[in-house]
Amino acid sequence: MNETLFIDKGSWPITFLASFLIWMMLAGLLILWFVDGRIKKKQALQAFLATALAWLVAEIVKSLIPSIRPFKIYGYSPLTFTIPSDNSFPSSHAAAAFAMAFTVLLHNKKIGAIFILGAILIGVGRILANVHYIFDILGGLGIGLVASIVIDRKHFKKSNH
Repeated sequence: MNETLFIDKGSWPITFLASFLIWMMLAGLLILWFVDGRIKKKQALQAFLATALAWLVAEIVKSLIPSIRPFKIYGYSPLTFTIPSDNSFPSSHAAAAFAMAFTVLLHNKKIGAIFILGAILIGVGRILANVHYIFDILGGLGIGLVASIVIDRKHFKKSNH
């Protein structure tokens, strides 16, 4: 846990965006799964798979590309719940959030737009929290988009016919 957050109470909105909003998006996906309204269980499962794939790919890329986080270079405190110790590029949070959002968007434009807004807010939060640069977020966005497309085209095509 990042002790800076107890000292700087004004940082909590940024911390929420950077650390907790992704969990709310996942909870929203679970709600869509159980409600089985506009998004069917198969589509929610597809979003979970795309999210997991994007996170995994981002973590692999991150382990291969040395990149120092902004808070380590500029001396600012990170405003995330935990203090990241890995490389900065790409953002795993952005990759997962955008994979989830793009997958939901493929199946429902209105709910997908809400998820896209959530993913954007996570990216902005990660930048404001001093743990990523915009390029890290854009890298995560690209990975998330590709993961969403790959899962949509490869995993579920056989079951849709």
